[in-house]
Amino acid sequence: MSASIQRQRVCVLGSTGSIGTNTLDVIARHPERYDVFALSAMSRVDELFAQVMRWQPRYALMPDPAAARQLRDKLREQGSRTEVLDGAQALADIAAHPEVDSVMAAIVGAAGLAPCLAAARAGKRLMLANKEALVVGGALFMEAVRQGGAMLLPIDSEHSAIFQCLPEDRSAWSQRIDHILLTSSGGPFRTRDPATMREVTPEMACAHPNFVMGRKISVDSATMMNKALEVIEARWLFDLKPEQVRVLIHPQQIVHSMVVCRDNSVLAQLGTPDMRVPIAYGLSFPERIESGAEALDFHALGGLSFEPPDHARYPGLALSWAAMAAPEGSTAVLNAANEVAVAAFLERQIRFDQIHQLNEQTLAAVHPEAGDTHSLEGLLALDQRARAHAQQLARGLAP
Repeated sequence: MSASIQRQRVCVLGSTGSIGTNTLDVIARHPERYDVFALSAMSRVDELFAQVMRWQPRYALMPDPAAARQLRDKLREQGSRTEVLDGAQALADIAAHPEVDSVMAAIVGAAGLAPCLAAARAGKRLMLANKEALVVGGALFMEAVRQGGAMLLPIDSEHSAIFQCLPEDRSAWSQRIDHILLTSSGGPFRTRDPATMREVTPEMACAHPNFVMGRKISVDSATMMNKALEVIEARWLFDLKPEQVRVLIHPQQIVHSMVVCRDNSVLAQLGTPDMRVPIAYGLSFPERIESGAEALDFHALGGLSFEPPDHARYPGLALSWAAMAAPEGSTAVLNAANEVAVAAFLERQIRFDQIHQLNEQTLAAVHPEAGDTHSLEGLLALDQRARAHAQQLARGLAP
């Protein structure tokens, strides 16, 4: 390790999810570089307890007070010195803690916006796996990054790929990029007849062909709403116009995304589909450290194929550009509607094909008001209005 590299104290928000556990796996490979300062989980008490016993962080956080009490009691029995905090404000406070160097923001959904803003304003190395911070917060979040002097590092594999293809000097990006191509596996229904989508069950939607992920993001992958949100995220991350962000189906997920330059040369980042690669890059940037991912074997690699997305199969994909063309704040409405729709589908309250119907109708009906996007409070109020409308729609849809 270079003498100039100092140990990083890392806060992992969402530590029991797939991004969080992979982050801890990478950290475990480099004990000389990283200390785990804080861990958080939404409701998985037993999983967080096991992580705390392994890493002995200074803090463990659970927004739900009842879950936090369970964790606190279990740790007390073991004599652990880890302090357990609860409440949403605690997440933001720890993300901005003066002793924290790096924050892995892996909380799913709009709940991750407040701690992301806090980390950005505090000037942290912010590894962003929570795309909703940009989908919901957009301009407010990027302004916080600029004012706080935070180092914003994308962790979604597609956005990390774009980031890796670009120079470290961000001021050169606009002169270099013509457009970017976000790749997508197409999910489990890439070849399914669109007319049969109403028959899809939660179990079928959660069976991703290349990754083991949480249920919500798995459904988003199946509808390609995950890609729709990534389009919005990319627009903010790389300061692009909406039309400069395009999507390409690539079932093998070896090419993680591409930059098409102004001279029509194409830069691509390739590798095995393993989230530890972008995580390791975020933790070590601008260096590269061992991630634990398998090397790409070109001798065993079959052909690589690409195709345009089928909008009849994935109608939700177009909603990203529709929301970006609508009044500011509309992307927050789309995100809130989708969170409600996916939850309703997983609870078998609506059909798979009704996810798009609910998202489209909510986006058309809920109009951002002046000032909604100027503060965290305004964004959260808009989020709640959109959720309430989407929930009402969901109750009226017959599965």
